[in-house]
Amino acid sequence: MMNYPAVLGAEAEVLEKLRLFRGKVIDGHAPSLAGDLLQAYCSAGVQSDHETSDLREAEEKLRAGMRIMIREGTSAKNLEALLPLVNQKNSRRFCLVTDDLHPEDLLEKGHLDHVLRKAVRLGLDPVTAIQMATLNPAEFFGLRDRGAVAPGFRADVVVMENLESFSVERVYKDGRLAALAGRSVPFTRRKDEDIPSWPIRTRSLGPESFRIRKEGARARIIEVIPGQILTRCRTEEVHSVGGWVLSDTQKDILKLVVVERHRGTGRIGRGLVHGFGLQRGALASSVAHDSHNIIAVGVEDFDLLSAVEEIRRMGGGLVAAEGGRILAKAALEIGGLMSKEPLESLSIQLKALSREAKSLGCILPEPFMALSFLSLPVIPELKLTDRGLVDVRVFAEVPLFV
Repeated sequence: MMNYPAVLGAEAEVLEKLRLFRGKVIDGHAPSLAGDLLQAYCSAGVQSDHETSDLREAEEKLRAGMRIMIREGTSAKNLEALLPLVNQKNSRRFCLVTDDLHPEDLLEKGHLDHVLRKAVRLGLDPVTAIQMATLNPAEFFGLRDRGAVAPGFRADVVVMENLESFSVERVYKDGRLAALAGRSVPFTRRKDEDIPSWPIRTRSLGPESFRIRKEGARARIIEVIPGQILTRCRTEEVHSVGGWVLSDTQKDILKLVVVERHRGTGRIGRGLVHGFGLQRGALASSVAHDSHNIIAVGVEDFDLLSAVEEIRRMGGGLVAAEGGRILAKAALEIGGLMSKEPLESLSIQLKALSREAKSLGCILPEPFMALSFLSLPVIPELKLTDRGLVDVRVFAEVPLFV
């Protein structure tokens, strides 16, 4: 249940969804929730949370009966902060999870094996760590045929070299060898079918589509918090010429836009963001949680247009642009979210995007991952959707200018 403000506001539609799932697993999404609001959220039937980032927050949620999913992903890394809370008496109430992982991380670091290595390196007992990545989540989600090597259980088995490196020697799926020494074992493939595309529908755009009229002295700025998907809301005076707001690279205040791409409504949300460090150019993505419209950050309107238009031409993807040129791109032609490319070739494209973003001055190690969460209006404090700025603390749209 991501929409925790609607739960706390007792919105009828959301409460009806919770009623329909009564008696089943209801997964939670409660960043920074505490006190009476946390108790109200839990009383609605929510049983877990994967957005916990602070030790005291985790302790309170644990006391409230929640399962704590300790996330260690590409953008949000919470393992180091939360692991000190885990002990032999309460470890069955925790799960190790990754949430959003960049393909490059999957290829170079691994998945849960990487999380296990880090957890053990930080002092967690190896058997407890494996339990938190296997048995605990299996039991929580009601997968009663998993979590044991025993008669009647599904034979999904990973054979590892040791409990330090967690190097995988073999993988068995339903009792059949599926991977050996890091390589998948050949298997019978079905005849490839054309995967339907999902067209990018946007109205005709020009550089003027991204202009922001100055309507006050001070504006609300989305402040990126490195290593987290939480943001802060700050207010500052903004640079303008002729009544139009301009990006201010000296203060690291850049334009941020969200373009509706599913129905061609023409809606564009316009805002300002601090924390990317771009000195020129623009970055754009069709991966923009949770509605997955097109989101772009940039210095000049023309570069924002170039990046957004390239995403439309590709049918979805990631783009870095400058001076009307596309510096790097990766097509995500399946719904604007997934690629038909193998992981290895996609990783090469993503590395090129990272290099170009850095060449434009970007200071974030994973700029596209950070960008993708700036439109998620259920993560505090301030986010941007195609309808405008949302102050998540009060769960309401707010104007750009104070």
